[in-house]
Amino acid sequence: MSHGILGLGGGLVLSSSMKPGSDGSNNNTTSKTNGIGDGGNREVVARWRVPMHGKIHEVEFEHGTASGKRVLWIDKEEIFRREWMFKLVGEDMFKLEDKRCIIRVDPLPGFKYSYSLYVDGKSYEQFTESQAKALKTWEVNLGDNFYRIVLEKNTLNIYVNGKLIEENGEFVDGGTDTTFIEDGNTFVLTARTSGNKRDGIVHLLAVNGVSVDDSCGGDRDGDAQ
Repeated sequence: MSHGILGLGGGLVLSSSMKPGSDGSNNNTTSKTNGIGDGGNREVVARWRVPMHGKIHEVEFEHGTASGKRVLWIDKEEIFRREWMFKLVGEDMFKLEDKRCIIRVDPLPGFKYSYSLYVDGKSYEQFTESQAKALKTWEVNLGDNFYRIVLEKNTLNIYVNGKLIEENGEFVDGGTDTTFIEDGNTFVLTARTSGNKRDGIVHLLAVNGVSVDDSCGGDRDGDAQ
């Protein structure tokens, strides 16, 4: 049975160790023996969900442990392909938006391999943890429409389903209100001083006059049972 780690944004990162010719998925630190098929001839051995600028990017890595083939997919788009590599371990560098990323393949006992992702000089776990602290996220279902609202606390940029909105906040007593409309629905993001240094600024979201809880579970890592 495959185990997993619940990644930032609720994505499941499956984990497995690789034997020559087998398929599986894998995260930075955990390894085990069962693999998963991915359909067709793809040999996806590792899958990560990377939060960046209001989006969740899916990074998939193929590793042919017999041929040495390496293929990188980002959001289902093939980024690079290297066929028949004699060296089965090592690093591959790529860019994800404005961040430098590295996938590292390391050997494990018994002809198995571990796969690690580094983003902007940090391990995947460190990067997602720092993003969880820097972002505040709300997820809203309204009829047939789904909205993922992300606030970057350091830049005060607001993203709706990965798209940066242009509205500026209006200064009010004690903070700001930022109002934007999507599909006829009115969103108001408020920023208020908490009154104490520890909590700093409190950000709240209301949609059509109804308060929405932030998606704390989507912004932190946790164990999936």
